[in-house]
Amino acid sequence: MSSLLKISVSILLLFLSVTASGNPYRFSAGAAEAGMGSFCITGNGFWSSFRNQALLGFNNSFSAGANYENRFGISELGTRTAGMIIAADRTSLGIVYSHFGYPDFRREMGGISCGMALSDKISAGVQIDYFSEKTSGEYDNNRILTYEAGLLIIPSEKIRVGIHIFNPVPNSLRKSSLPSTLRAGAGIELSKVLYAGAEAEMSSGEKLILRTGFEYEAFKKFWLRGGFSSENTSFTFGTGYLFKSIKLDLSFATHERLGVTSSVSLIFKIH
Repeated sequence: MSSLLKISVSILLLFLSVTASGNPYRFSAGAAEAGMGSFCITGNGFWSSFRNQALLGFNNSFSAGANYENRFGISELGTRTAGMIIAADRTSLGIVYSHFGYPDFRREMGGISCGMALSDKISAGVQIDYFSEKTSGEYDNNRILTYEAGLLIIPSEKIRVGIHIFNPVPNSLRKSSLPSTLRAGAGIELSKVLYAGAEAEMSSGEKLILRTGFEYEAFKKFWLRGGFSSENTSFTFGTGYLFKSIKLDLSFATHERLGVTSSVSLIFKIH
């Protein structure tokens, strides 16, 4: 990569870090969730289980997936994520790895999670996270260990409520600038083919983010999705198709200044 391109990408990374709200250390949602405005605190999606670990408690199958997010058509800003979920009765285990950036600036994340169904209406989960942030030259490399946890409540057959916390470490004990995040939201099954919901996210030192989205099964095993996120005034849409045990999802999200971010996910499920 030429020096000019390095400088351009570095400036863009700086711009994103200044203008972006929310928590930049959280890996991007999967394409299905991204198509719904990144609303994923109560959904049954594969990647949602790593955004609210309580969802693992109601997972009943072994599955693995990979996701690629292409931010604004710039490969140096791409995020690659892989994960695996292992079901065991009323408890499921999850493993996830994510890589963002390019050789001169990259951020990697690895996590091990566990979710358990405490009853037919309540599930809880926790995840241990390890972050590594590396830059070229004489800059320091950061390594951070933290955790996150979630709760899922099902008050009725059609309504689901989720709560999630990330890095809930008191300021007096912190040794890094890793922000804390609290999310809460609810989803409702409006019909057998339509699911919709909304969530709110608050990260330390940032503005409140609101997200809303829907998923509509237009045809058997074919979904249409749409959503909105107040973060960067982003409108989203996407599609998904299930062929036997393989699910393919695509999504697109707008940015008020920088253009379009696309995502693609491939998920393999073994019952």
